[in-house]
Amino acid sequence: MGGVREKKAEYFAKLREYLEEYKSLFVVGVDNVSSQQMHEVRKELRGRAVVLMGKNTMVRRAIRGFLSDLPDFEKLLPFVKGNVGFVFTNEPLTEIKDVIISNRVAAPARAGAVAPEDIWVRAVNTGMEPGKTSFFQALGVPTKIARGTIEIVSDVKVVDAGNKVGQSEASLLNLLNISPFTFGLTVVQVYDNGQVFPSSILDITDEELVSHFVSAVSTIASISLAIGYPTLPSVGHTLINNYKDLLAVAIAASYHYPEIEELVDRIENPEKYASAAPAAASAASGDAAPAEEAAAEEEEESDDDMGFGLFD
Repeated sequence: MGGVREKKAEYFAKLREYLEEYKSLFVVGVDNVSSQQMHEVRKELRGRAVVLMGKNTMVRRAIRGFLSDLPDFEKLLPFVKGNVGFVFTNEPLTEIKDVIISNRVAAPARAGAVAPEDIWVRAVNTGMEPGKTSFFQALGVPTKIARGTIEIVSDVKVVDAGNKVGQSEASLLNLLNISPFTFGLTVVQVYDNGQVFPSSILDITDEELVSHFVSAVSTIASISLAIGYPTLPSVGHTLINNYKDLLAVAIAASYHYPEIEELVDRIENPEKYASAAPAAASAASGDAAPAEEAAAEEEEESDDDMGFGLFD
């Protein structure tokens, strides 16, 4: 008993040390993860992050014991369930996440396992003898006999995502050497500086953030202008719109001030400004004309007999 108590005390001390040393951590799921995979992940994270596993009851008890000094970590308690562990780090979260989820291995289908995505059997010549045709027919997989072997003639979805794999489907997939599952560490939740959030937040790019922000500002500005309630995003538009109204009133009332003299002149003498564009265009065409004339003259000179008759 003394040895067990000492191990628990050592684990509690290590967990607290990591909680105080690292500002971020990942709660990771380790279902169906082999010891070799864990070794590879630890090796890749060496120097950048540390992995700590432990029994859930012991982890919850340890965290509750730290809450008086580390109250923010109470947010982790709802996620300490099932087969989970912790990855502590001070490195950029996106980089550590990529390492965590990158080490995955293919696994054959097992009856009763939940399909993480749709499982398909693709059109292919199986190389199997015709005697197994009834097995494919029972699962609704269309086949034909080609060169004495069974050929699947079209793609067939045998299991929908989220459904359990049946015994027949598992047997078929294993018969075809199809390994539809991949197992590895999964990120259950992320803790960073007192905030807990799902890992999908880390997939949001800077461009997406900017686009969402701009869209939100535009929406706020539109609503503010529509209801006449001034907000920071709408102030600029309100000033511009009011200045446009001021210009319209000034021009309608023939009240001219220095700042709008050019605008008034444009309104009263549109032909004066309309001729500017054609003039520029004609200037450009005028530059091209001498070049065309010069080319024509060169062509005429090349065709000239240079003063000699054809038969001289």
